[in-house]
Amino acid sequence: MSNEWWRTAAIYQVYVRSFADANGDGIGDLPGVRAKLDYLVDLGVDAVWLTPFYTSPMADGGYDVADYRDVDPIFGELSDAEALIDEAHERGLRVIVDVVPNHTSSKHPWFVEALAAEPGSPARERYIFRDGRDGGPPNDWESIFGGPAWTQVPDGQWYLHLFDSAQPDLNWQNPEVREEFDSILRFWLDRGVDGFRIDVAHGMVKADGLPDAACTGQAKLLTTRQLPYFDQDGVHEIYREWRRILDSYPDERIGVAEAWVPNAERLARYLRPDELHQAFNFHFLEADWSASTFRKVIDESLEAVSGVNAPSTWVLSNHDVQRHVTRYGGGELGLRRARAAALLTLSLPGSVYVYQGEELGLPEVTDLPEEVLADPTWKRSGHTDRGRDGCRVPLPWSGTEPPFGFGGPAWLPQPADWGSLTVEVQQDDPESILSLYREALRQRRDLPAEEFTWRDAPEGVLAFHRGETFVCTVNLSSSPVTMDRPGSVRLASCPSSELDSAGDTVTLPPNSAVWWSGDVDG
Repeated sequence: MSNEWWRTAAIYQVYVRSFADANGDGIGDLPGVRAKLDYLVDLGVDAVWLTPFYTSPMADGGYDVADYRDVDPIFGELSDAEALIDEAHERGLRVIVDVVPNHTSSKHPWFVEALAAEPGSPARERYIFRDGRDGGPPNDWESIFGGPAWTQVPDGQWYLHLFDSAQPDLNWQNPEVREEFDSILRFWLDRGVDGFRIDVAHGMVKADGLPDAACTGQAKLLTTRQLPYFDQDGVHEIYREWRRILDSYPDERIGVAEAWVPNAERLARYLRPDELHQAFNFHFLEADWSASTFRKVIDESLEAVSGVNAPSTWVLSNHDVQRHVTRYGGGELGLRRARAAALLTLSLPGSVYVYQGEELGLPEVTDLPEEVLADPTWKRSGHTDRGRDGCRVPLPWSGTEPPFGFGGPAWLPQPADWGSLTVEVQQDDPESILSLYREALRQRRDLPAEEFTWRDAPEGVLAFHRGETFVCTVNLSSSPVTMDRPGSVRLASCPSSELDSAGDTVTLPPNSAVWWSGDVDG
C-alpha cells in the first residue's frame, strides 16, 4: 500500500444500516458489508468509509453514540468490525470509520451521570449546561434538526444539543473530553483502521460566552455565514493534536473533516499540513447544473487547497442530502445528468467519494410512508420536513421484488420498480451506469495526480485536460453543442450513437460528458 494513498483515493461510503443485511432482520450489518467486499473491489474503489456502527439507541441512525468502543448488537459484534478491517486489508481496501466528537447519546454513561449531578459539578462540566435567560433558554441557537438547541432539565438548567435532544453537545474546553477522544482514536487505530471521518468537524468549539446568532433559519446558513457555534478557530488546536496521534501510526492514517463552512478558504484551514488530510467539498455538491457554476466551484476548490498542499475532494451525494439523480431533475433527465456528473467528478484531480447506490443511479425515495420515517428532523420540524430517509433506503442487489436481495424486509421500504436498478441487472449491461462507474474508476487510476488545465470551450461546455493526452468535455446545456473534436473517445456518459462527428468537429449532446484521448493543445 503506497504512501499518501489518500491524495487520489476513490472512497466508497457505506451507510451500514442500508447496505446489506446478513442476518435477515431487515437492517444492514457488518457481516453484510463483509459479504460484499468483493463487490467493492470489482467496482474499483480504494477505500470504504463506514457510518457509525457503535452502541447507540439509534435516535439519529447511530450518530448518537452511547459506547465508542463497542459495536451495537443490530450491526454485529466487535469481532465483526475487527474481521471486516482485516478482510478489507486482505483485498487491498482501506477502512475509514466515523467518529462523532461533537456530541454523545443522552444514554451515554457520562450524560446519565450529568443529569443526576448538581449544577456546576464535574459531571456536568463534560457537557454544556447553562442557566436560562428571561425564563427561556440561554440564547437563540437553533437545532440543525429544527426547534431550539436547548432542553431544560428538572433542576432548571438547560443543556445544549445542536442536533437532536438525544445528542447533547460535549464541552471541548474540558481536558477530560479531549483525553477521552484521544483514547477512542487510539482504540480503533490499534485495530487497524486507516482513518476517521469526523462528524460535525466544524462544531466542537463554541464562541466564548455563547453569544446569540441573531438570526433565524440558522440550519440553512451553514455554508453562507459564520455562526457562533460552528467553524470557530479553536477547533484547529484539536486537529493539530489528532494529527500527531495519526502520524504516530504507520501506513498513513488519515483524518477527514465533515465541515460545513462559508467558503473554500475556510475549508482549507482544516487541511493545513499539521491538521487533517481531507475535507468534504460541499460547495461542489451544492453546485447548480451549469457550466459557469461548476467551473467557479472547481477553480475555488483547487485554489484553496493549493496553498496547504492538500487534495480537494469531490462529492455528489451522501447520507445527509437528496440523491443527485433527483437533485438534477429526476427521471431520465436526472439520470442522464448523473451519468455526466460521474465522469466530471471522477476526472478531477484529488480524491473522490462515492455514496452507496449512486453507482446504480438510485433516485431519492420521496414517497416513504410517514409511519416509517426515522430521521429526527421529521419529528422536530413538527412533521413539516421529511428529513433524510429518502436517500437512505436499502440497496437493491438482486431479484424482481423487494427486498431485492438486501436481506430481510428492509427497514425502509424500497420502491417496487427498483428491480431494473439492481446490481444483478446492471452488472453485465455495458450501457448501465454501474458499468460506467466501473470503467471510469478503472481509467481514473492512470490519470496524473495533480495536473489540470482548462481548455477553451463553447458556452455551456466545460473542457479541461490532465497530462499529455487526457481530455474531458462536459456539455451542461440543454442543447447540442458543436466544437473541435479533442481526439478519440475513451468513455462517454451517453450512447456513442449520440456523438455526431464531422471532419474535425464533434457535436456533443446535451447533459453529457466524454473522456477523450487526444491532443492537449487543441
